[in-house]
Amino acid sequence: MFRIKKLDIFIAKQFLLLFAGTFFICQFVLMMQFLWRYVDDLIGKGLSIGVLAQFFWYMGLMLLPQALPLAILLSSLIAFGNLGESSELTAIKAAGISLMQTMRSLIVITLLITGISFYFQDVIGPEANKSFGQLLLSMKQKSPELEIPEGIFYDGIPNSNIYVQKKDLDKGILYGIMIYRQNGNYDDHAIILADSGKLQSTAEKKHLLLTLYNGEWFENMKSQDIAGSANIPYRRETFGTKIIVLDFDGDFNLADVSGIAANAKAKSIRRIYHDLDSIREYNDSVGHAFFADARYTYYRKAQIEKKDSVKAVKEAAKETIDFDSIYNKLSTEKKQVILKSATDMARNVQMDLEMKSEYSRMLNRNERLHSLEALGKITLALSCIIFFFIGAPLGAIIRKGGLGVPVIISVIVFIVFYIFDNTGFRMAREDEWTVNFGRWLGTFVLTPIAIFFTYKANNDSVVFNFDLYADLAKRMLGIRTKRNIVRKEVIIEDPKYADDRQMLAEINQKVDSYSHEHKLLRWPNPIKVFFRPGDDHEIEEINTMLDTVIEDLSYSKDKIVLNELNNIPVMATHAHTRPFVQKWLNVVTGLILPLGLFFYIRMLRFRFRLYRDLKNLRQASDAIIARIDEKFI
Repeated sequence: MFRIKKLDIFIAKQFLLLFAGTFFICQFVLMMQFLWRYVDDLIGKGLSIGVLAQFFWYMGLMLLPQALPLAILLSSLIAFGNLGESSELTAIKAAGISLMQTMRSLIVITLLITGISFYFQDVIGPEANKSFGQLLLSMKQKSPELEIPEGIFYDGIPNSNIYVQKKDLDKGILYGIMIYRQNGNYDDHAIILADSGKLQSTAEKKHLLLTLYNGEWFENMKSQDIAGSANIPYRRETFGTKIIVLDFDGDFNLADVSGIAANAKAKSIRRIYHDLDSIREYNDSVGHAFFADARYTYYRKAQIEKKDSVKAVKEAAKETIDFDSIYNKLSTEKKQVILKSATDMARNVQMDLEMKSEYSRMLNRNERLHSLEALGKITLALSCIIFFFIGAPLGAIIRKGGLGVPVIISVIVFIVFYIFDNTGFRMAREDEWTVNFGRWLGTFVLTPIAIFFTYKANNDSVVFNFDLYADLAKRMLGIRTKRNIVRKEVIIEDPKYADDRQMLAEINQKVDSYSHEHKLLRWPNPIKVFFRPGDDHEIEEINTMLDTVIEDLSYSKDKIVLNELNNIPVMATHAHTRPFVQKWLNVVTGLILPLGLFFYIRMLRFRFRLYRDLKNLRQASDAIIARIDEKFI
C-alpha cells in the first residue's frame, strides 16, 4: 500500500519550490524568443495596454506546454544535485532507501504535470491559438495604416511602393505620401504624390481604400504596342481628392476567422482526427478527378477492341502518312502558326500540370500538418516524463546544485531534443519522412538516454568519471604514459641484484628469439586477426618477468639503475595481435568494414610500436646489466 512519508513530503517541497522558479524563468525565455517574431507588429504601432495584455496572455497560454518539460528537467536536476551535494542523498541511500523510492513522490507530481500539459495543448491551447490569430487580424483590420512604417518605402502591396513621412495614429492620417506603382513592363509605371491620405479596408476585407488629398499623379502612357519609340508620352493629373483601390498581399493578406479556425493548431485531437477523415476523402476525390482528367486528355475515350485494333494497324500499314514532308511543303507563315499553336498547347499542358501538382502538394501538406499536430500534443506531454528521468538521475550522479552545472546540462539536453524534434517535424512536413517517424524522433532519441541514466543512478554506477573515459580513449588511440620510478625515501631491503641480472639476461634471450621469429614489420592476414585466436603468450611472459624485475629494482638507491628503469617502455600484451580479448568482439568488428579498418590500422601501429619497444627494452636491459656488473657484483 502506498503511504505518504515524511521523506516524500520533504523531497516534494524541495522540487515544487524549484519548479515554480524555473517554470517562470523558462516561460519568460520562451516568450521573449517568440516575441521577436511579432516585434514589428507591436513596436511603434500605438497599441493600447489592453491589446498588449491580451497579446502576452495568449502567447503565455500557447507557450506554457513547452516551458513545462524544460522546467521539470532543470528543477529535478537542481533538486537532486542539492541533495547529493549536501550528502543528504547519501544518508537516504544508507538508510536502505533506493533512488526510485526517493523519486516516487516526484514521479506522481510529474505525471500530474504531464496531464496538465496535455490538457493545455488539447483544450486551452487551440482556443488560445484561435484568439491570438483573431487578435492579430483585428489589429490589422482596425488600423491597416499601422502596417506602413514611417520614413522608409513599404513594398507589402503588389506592384506598389509606399513612402509615408509621418503618421497620426489617433486620427489615422498619413502625411507626406509618395507612391511608386508599376503595372507590367518597366516603362509602364506611375508616381503619385500627396500631402496626406487615409487608409481603410473594404467591407469584405479584400482590398484597401487609399484616399489621397492635394496631390499629383504622373503616369507613362507607353504601351507594349509602341515598340522602339524614343519619346515616351505621359500624363499629369492634379487632384484635390483621389481614391485608390489596393490589393492585400503579404502582411495585408488577411485570413478570414474561419480560416484561422481551420488551422491544425486551433483544433483539439478529437477535432483533428474528425477533420482528417474529411480531408483525406477530399484529397482522394481530387486525386481521382485529376487522374480521370489525365486519362481523358491523353487517351482515347473509346477503347478500340482487339479486332478493330488489328484492322486499324492493317489500314495504317497500307498508307503511311509522312508528317515531316507535309510540314515542309507549307509556307513560312503557316509553319509559324503551327509552331506557335503547338508551343501554346505544350505550355498550357505544362501550366495545368504544375497547377495540379502544387494544389495536390498543398492538400497533402495540410493532411500531414494535422497528423503532426495531433502527435505533437502527445510527444510534448510525454517529454515531461522523459525530462524528469533524465534530470533527476543526472542530479544524483553529478551531485552539483545551484544554477551552474545544472543549467548547462539542461540547456544541452533541451537543445538535443529541440534539434531532433524540429528536424523530424520539418522533414515530415515536407514529406521527406513519415509522420510517425518525424514526430517521434526526439522521443525515441531521449528515451534510451533517460533509461540509461536512471539505471546508472539507481545502481550507483560511475557515469561522469572523466578519468575512466580518458583512460579508455588513450587505450583506443594507443596513447600510453611513461614510467615514473623515483628513489624511495625508506628502503627496508635492497634489491636482489644477482637474481635480477639473471632474469634480465633471460629476458634479453627471449626478446632476441621473439624478434627473430616474428616479423613485426609485416602486414598480418586480416582473417587471422579478426576470426582466429591470436593471444601472444611469449610477450605476456616477457612482460610478467619484466614487471617482477622492475618491482624489485625500484628499491635501488642507484640513480643510473632507476633512470634506465624509466627508459623501459610500457608494452601492450595483445593489441598487436587482435583488437579485443573477447573473440565475439573481434568477429563483430571484422564484419563491420569501417570499424574493422580502424582497428586493423590500430593493430598495425601497435606492431610497429612493439618492434621499437623491444629494441628499447634490449638497450635498457643491457645498460642495467652492465651497471649491476660494475657496482653490485
